[in-house]
Amino acid sequence: MQSRTVIAHSHRYVVGVDFGTLSGRAVVVRVSDGAVLGSAVHKYAHGVMDEFLAATGERLPSDWALQVPADYLDVLRHAVPEAVRAAGVAADEIIGIGTDFTACTVLPTLADGTPLCELPELAGRPHAYVKLWKHHAAQRHADRINQLAHERGEPWIGRYGGRISSEWEFAKGLQLLEEDPEVYARTERWVEAADWIVWQLTGTYVRNVCATGYKAIYQDGRYPSRDFLAALNPGFVDFVDGKLDGPIAALGTRAGTLTPAAAALTGLPAGIAVCTGNVDAHVTAPATGAVDPGQLIAIMGTSTCHVVSSEVLTEVPGICGVVHGGIVAGLWGYEAGQSGVGDIFAWFTERNTPPGYVDEARTRAISIHDLLTEKAARQPVGGHGLVALDWHSGNRSVLVNHELSGVVVGLTLATRPEDVYRALLEATAFGTRTIIDALRGGGVPVTELVVAGGLVENRFLMQLYSDVTRLPISIVGSTHAPAVGSAIHAAVAAGAYPNVPEAAAAMGRREVAVYQPDEQRAAAYDGLYAQYLTLHDYFGRGGNNVMHELRRIRREAEAR
Repeated sequence: MQSRTVIAHSHRYVVGVDFGTLSGRAVVVRVSDGAVLGSAVHKYAHGVMDEFLAATGERLPSDWALQVPADYLDVLRHAVPEAVRAAGVAADEIIGIGTDFTACTVLPTLADGTPLCELPELAGRPHAYVKLWKHHAAQRHADRINQLAHERGEPWIGRYGGRISSEWEFAKGLQLLEEDPEVYARTERWVEAADWIVWQLTGTYVRNVCATGYKAIYQDGRYPSRDFLAALNPGFVDFVDGKLDGPIAALGTRAGTLTPAAAALTGLPAGIAVCTGNVDAHVTAPATGAVDPGQLIAIMGTSTCHVVSSEVLTEVPGICGVVHGGIVAGLWGYEAGQSGVGDIFAWFTERNTPPGYVDEARTRAISIHDLLTEKAARQPVGGHGLVALDWHSGNRSVLVNHELSGVVVGLTLATRPEDVYRALLEATAFGTRTIIDALRGGGVPVTELVVAGGLVENRFLMQLYSDVTRLPISIVGSTHAPAVGSAIHAAVAAGAYPNVPEAAAAMGRREVAVYQPDEQRAAAYDGLYAQYLTLHDYFGRGGNNVMHELRRIRREAEAR
């Protein structure tokens, strides 16, 4: 039976498109075995607008992060045909396309899907643009949602670890209402970018169960009630009915077929299957072949998202959410994450590296990251005398508070750049360990850590994570993993496989247990982790308000 399936698939291909933070990547994947035959990347022309609005030059407030939706269409226009050319396959051999997006990345549109920022009269209004996942300016709105949910005993709040994030749809929607009511009134759809791009491909608006469940508080077949929304703000009462509601489709299902206009844009055949949208982290699980309970997938890039499936439904404090079918059908999918990982390392190298180190890296023709990693790796565990908190972009899990900020303790006049760099690497590993501990403490088994993303190339970092978490680490060597995951879902939507697990078994791949924890180093890291937890709880749970006060002082200074 397997050989007949492979023969049937031998000349069939699917396209996966991964829309990331700064660019979009398209891949052409062979249906029979998941081989990536061609790929292409297209950078967003506007990137991330976190300081100025491109249309006007207006300075944006702190914690804002906006994007331009036309940049996403340019990925389809450029990266998809380039990937097909690189693959050397005929377009008529492609049977489907699947997409994934960062989340929660959300935008206001008209009823036909036109983004409000494309209306001339609204082009100068920041709230008319896409709010990227890392837009954290809705924290006070998230705080009110959380407080009210607990006061009212809302049953759904426990499914989200007890706290809704400022990154998600309701917090960002409430911010839109209260800060720009005119743009809110013009908003006819409040759309996840993952669903907007599928809308552009098919002409049909379909919400995917993954983003809807994790980012839009959709549990047990319903959103928060009108009474709850009215208690937040009377003007918010119709948020679900008027701007959010729509058909919800399971992952791997066919959202529609490629329209002639989308075919002209991408160079793909009109009428091929278009898969329901998905979130970049969750779609990666099938690409790794790790869709069984207990396999925790960490997608490590600018941030890290952690997803794991389980047969058990439980409420885990501080996680991002649990959704039935949120990763694969039939299992409960748990999500957690860290808002800053690669971003923290990049911040340090770009803003804190002395000229002598820059010169040394240039002379040796290596990156600053490689130079600092090399120097850091020479140290024994704890040799730098430092411990850091990885909250430079706030804490997504398990504190769910984006008003928190980074900390480094133990600095002296003898501290070197590589000392701080290593402490930051370790801090992100400790952050992952807190998530693993929370999942296990809530009754969700974690037996294997599967890592995907560009950071897998740093072997020292991967071994560090294995030592800190005391888990074997399996590696997804391809930097295309989310795009491949989207392609796998497209293969299911096109009818090449009956379900995602079977497609993942044939098309997904990983190197198993490449890194194993070293007991001596792991024991030493236990001591550092205890200090990390002391700081974690002091600043995050202990009633110490210094980080919030510093945020308040900065906002007041910016307003003067």
